[in-house]
Amino acid sequence: MPALEELAALVVLAGVLAWYLTYTAGRLDRLHGRVEGARAALDAQLVRRATVTLELAGSGLLDPASSVLLADAAHSARVAGDAERELAESNLSQTLRAALDDDAVQALREEEGGDEVLADLAACAMRVRLARRFLNDAVRATGVVRAQRVVRWARLAGRAAAPAGFEMDDEPPPALEV
Repeated sequence: MPALEELAALVVLAGVLAWYLTYTAGRLDRLHGRVEGARAALDAQLVRRATVTLELAGSGLLDPASSVLLADAAHSARVAGDAERELAESNLSQTLRAALDDDAVQALREEEGGDEVLADLAACAMRVRLARRFLNDAVRATGVVRAQRVVRWARLAGRAAAPAGFEMDDEPPPALEV
């Protein structure tokens, strides 16, 4: 009878181990899906910010030099490849801060349609910051699970590449912050 009890204990232990590995693999898969969704959301918000910036640059509300600088930075951000995307988006943030200082924002608020464009740009800047934070949080959570010994030893991540965060300067122009 002791052999039967030992066999039952081994079967239960194997079942618990199989359940744990399955649960962890499913959790890791969901985290990878969350990263992909957050990356798509960030991409959409970055494209929206560049589009609103191009609208502002082409609106005729800014001086010609600022319009050209903003249009160039927004276009560069939209066409940048994956390798240079973070730098291009940071450059757009810096250009927005340089072009939209307190005086320029005040002048835009006095122009017809200026408030709407500034409100759109402020909303885009806030959404970019949130989307980037969500992505980096998802990447961090996925990294914590991928770093567990059982995940590495059992190769539960499969061939999926470790997700990377998105590091950029996402500080909006101070005059736009509400």
